[in-house]
Amino acid sequence: MKVTVVSRSGREIVKGGLDLHDSATVSDLQETIHGRCKKYYPSRQRLTLPLPPGSKERPTVLNPKKKIQDYCDGNLDNLTVTFKDLGPQVSYRTLFFWEYFGPLVIYPIFYYFPVYKLFGYEGERAIHPVQTYAMYYWCFHYFKRIMETFFVHRFSHATSPLANVFRNCAYYWSFGSVIAYYVNHPLYTPVNDLQMKIGFGFGIICQISNFYCHLILKNLRSTDGSSGYQIPRGFLFNIVTCANYTTEIYQWLGFNIATQTIAGYTFLVVATFIMTNWALAKHRRLKKLFDGKEGRTKYPRRWVILPPFL
Repeated sequence: MKVTVVSRSGREIVKGGLDLHDSATVSDLQETIHGRCKKYYPSRQRLTLPLPPGSKERPTVLNPKKKIQDYCDGNLDNLTVTFKDLGPQVSYRTLFFWEYFGPLVIYPIFYYFPVYKLFGYEGERAIHPVQTYAMYYWCFHYFKRIMETFFVHRFSHATSPLANVFRNCAYYWSFGSVIAYYVNHPLYTPVNDLQMKIGFGFGIICQISNFYCHLILKNLRSTDGSSGYQIPRGFLFNIVTCANYTTEIYQWLGFNIATQTIAGYTFLVVATFIMTNWALAKHRRLKKLFDGKEGRTKYPRRWVILPPFL
């Protein structure tokens, strides 16, 4: 079988095409491309079927686990595929580790070290109990996220663009620095004791619930990394589609009830906006896949992310 690999402009990526055995998989094709063009390792490649000129449809992405013959459409001797360079890639575990490692390290620096002298505050800093609890709460959250990254999460995609590391780190590290600065500030005014206990108590319950939601999602994915969608069920997933995002949002609400800073609430609003968009997209995707037609399961009626608001 001969496979011609072209760019979206029609230029041949591998001169003369590639000869593969009839039982070759798309993964074999990616490895062969890598052998001929060392720059393009498999996770950097996106292979699709070519579209007719002027077509507005989305191209069919070739699944690495499938055989090339599955995409030949009757012509078993020759296939043309369109190649796109996704750019430098990193594993999702690498991406998540660095975006969570920053806040985990930055926050204690503001709590333990005299950094405020650099901002002109020379006096002795009195540390309130809420500041200590906030530091433990914060570090527990990001330590939990790192542990989940390595021992709980299963990723549908092996890699992410390298540029996302810089973007995500800028987001998490910047907010982490600003929140740590204001919560640990020498002029910080703590909330009353009851409000602090309610906020942290509610937040811890949500953190534990968030961990349990991640365990449920883990069990939806097979160990071979297949990315077929399933309907999440059990616990809060019987109420909302994205219970993991719901508990993530509410755990930061608890943190902000206890600490009450503008920086913290700004982070909460931005994070809620981002996760709501993700949740809406996933909700629509699941409803489309599980539409109840032709014997398919019908997606149950649920809130999307934030009952009773959405």
